Amino acid sequence: MSYRFSTLSAGVFGLTGVALGALGAHGPLRVFLDRMGTHASWETAVHYQLIHALALFGGALWLQQDNAQSHTRLLWATRWWSVGIIFFCGSIYTLAVGGPKFLGPITPLGGIAFMLGWSCVIAAAVGRRPLPPN
Repeated sequence: MSYRFSTLSAGVFGLTGVALGALGAHGPLRVFLDRMGTHASWETAVHYQLIHALALFGGALWLQQDNAQSHTRLLWATRWWSVGIIFFCGSIYTLAVGGPKFLGPITPLGGIAFMLGWSCVIAAAVGRRPLPPN
C-alpha cells in the first residue's frame, strides 16, 4: 500500500513538470523568463522535476514488488525525492519569476534531499539479501 504515495507523487510531479516545461517554452511566460534572464534556471528546474518524477515512478514499481528487507529505505527515497522537487524545483521556479530572494538558500536543501533519496536507493540495494530459493 505504501507505493501509492510514490505513484501519486510521480503522477502529480510528472504532470506538473510537463505543464511547467511547456509554459516556460511558449507564450508570455517564455518572453517574461527571457526578459528576466531566468529561462535557463526554469529549464533546470523542469529537468530535475521530470527526472525525479520518473525516479518516483520507478520507486513505486520497486516498492510494489519488494519484500520488507528494503521497503523502508525505498519509501524514504521517494519521500526525499518529493521534498527535493518541492524545495529545489519550487524555489527555482519561484526565483525565476521574481519571487523573494530569501528562497535562494532553500534550493540547496532540495539538492540535499535529492541526494538523500539516492543514498536511500543505494542503501536499499546494498542491504538486500537474496531470497532463499523456492
